[in-house]
Amino acid sequence: MAEIATPYERIGGEAGVRQLCKTFYEVMCETPQTQHIRDYHPKDISISEEKLYLFLTGWLGGPSLYTDKYGHPRLRARHLPFSIGIEERDQWLYCMAQALKSMDLDPLFSEQLMASFVQTADFMRNRPETTEQ
Repeated sequence: MAEIATPYERIGGEAGVRQLCKTFYEVMCETPQTQHIRDYHPKDISISEEKLYLFLTGWLGGPSLYTDKYGHPRLRARHLPFSIGIEERDQWLYCMAQALKSMDLDPLFSEQLMASFVQTADFMRNRPETTEQ
């Protein structure tokens, strides 16, 4: 019986995750409508890109690089200094959607990843908002 590949393996291992993170931050830095969340990051984006790479590696089922270096991700707690609402969530998701589209991934796998990113990004919201119906 064949082993089922982890999402980390399916995305292309280290090279795939690095490409996803690189493209994610390129989109964030080059897209006018994502400048609000870009402003939350340091001028040198390489540190943020590396941390995203370390985190996503473990999140996707690869080595626990982030945890080994920084401890438990405590994702929501680490983002509390930043006001994150629907606008910020959607800007982040836009960057991730564009990064995923740039990769040669199975469409169903890409959709599944995006659905997981949507759940995680929505969980990161920490600013109460009312939505108009």
